[in-house]
Amino acid sequence: MRRWTDAMAEALYAPGAGFFTRPDANPREHFRTSAHAGPVFGRAIARLVTDVDAALGHPARLDVVDVGAGRGELLRELATALAEPLRQRVRLIGVEVAERPSDLPQTIRWRRELPERATGVLLATEWLDNVPIDVVVRDGAVWRYALVDKHGNETVGDVVDADDDAWLRAWWPDGDRAEVGRTRDAAWAGAVERLSTGLALAVDYGHTRAARPPYGTLTSFVRGRQASPVPDGSRDLTAHVAADAVATAGSAVAGEEPLLVRQADALAALGLSGRRPPIDAARADPAGYVRTLADASTTAELIDPDGLGAHFWLLQPVGIGVPPTMTG
Repeated sequence: MRRWTDAMAEALYAPGAGFFTRPDANPREHFRTSAHAGPVFGRAIARLVTDVDAALGHPARLDVVDVGAGRGELLRELATALAEPLRQRVRLIGVEVAERPSDLPQTIRWRRELPERATGVLLATEWLDNVPIDVVVRDGAVWRYALVDKHGNETVGDVVDADDDAWLRAWWPDGDRAEVGRTRDAAWAGAVERLSTGLALAVDYGHTRAARPPYGTLTSFVRGRQASPVPDGSRDLTAHVAADAVATAGSAVAGEEPLLVRQADALAALGLSGRRPPIDAARADPAGYVRTLADASTTAELIDPDGLGAHFWLLQPVGIGVPPTMTG
């Protein structure tokens, strides 16, 4: 029996055998993220990148680093959505433990680790929810670590250490089961620290201190269906992000206030509405009408308050303000 943080790390990232690292791995068969939604989401992110480029004074090179890049879905969209001349100045970089996809355009760089320094935009679309965490359970006045075997069976272990206890007191004081987010805080702070100037954006499902789930959120998805979290490498393991704790960690590194908003509001600020085109447009331009209708359908999915629209956008500026587009 092991603590969940070790079990998750092996199940998700063991070289050649983890859920994300197996040669035959194809995560999008099991779950759908905003980055999988295609051109609509890519165009919204492209507008944000363009705003950051302007705030930085149009540098000779603008880095766009996608952490947890999957199979490069978002970067592929950005490669075509960004307008000239920015497209010629941008350096698209995917950071992922999986091997470089064989069909990835050569203009997109691929690496296992974050670059030492970057200037521009750092993206983390549903990355933090897969950063391994410890699961703890209430035992009277104390928290104890939950231990798990490879089949998902749990037992109760030692009382949490002082650092985890302090985090729980600050960020998750109530409930019977919790997920210790210190690893996510550290991962986000470390990513923000690599940004010389620009904007870091994390997009993920999560919660804040005022609404922590009393029994935690750790779960799995198998071919689009929610399933029991079993750390055997066969399935995704994911837990909601303590968004406010992560925001505080990033702000401490950057020295600037972040903006935490829901995806529905963020995409509205970037010009997405989900409104269907008028039927008259079908007569004047049938093909254009079909494209616009498809975009409206995708946008509706992205801003659905009971789905992707409830995701948090954490925007952490470094050396610049949050783009005015996002603040109204």
